[in-house]
Amino acid sequence: MTVTKRFIAGAICPRCAEMDRIRSWEQNGIRYRDCVSCDFFEQLPIEDEAEPELETRVNREREEQARSDLQTVKILDPKGH
Repeated sequence: MTVTKRFIAGAICPRCAEMDRIRSWEQNGIRYRDCVSCDFFEQLPIEDEAEPELETRVNREREEQARSDLQTVKILDPKGH
C-alpha cells in the first residue's frame, strides 16, 4: 500500500522554522508529520487527540495584528479651517 505524503502550505516547522517544509500523512489510524529540512518528526493518534493547528503565515499575521497598538487618526480639513 502506497502512502501519500502531502505538504502543508504555509506551515512552519516547529524545530527549524522553515516554511513549506512540513509533510503530513496518515497510516493505521495515526497521523504523521515530518520536516524535509531537519529531523523533526511527530506522530499523533487520530481518534484520541485533536491535531493542534500548525503555525502558518496567515495565523501568525492575525496574531500580530491583534497585538498591534491602535493609533489615532486625525482628519484634517483640506480648506485649512
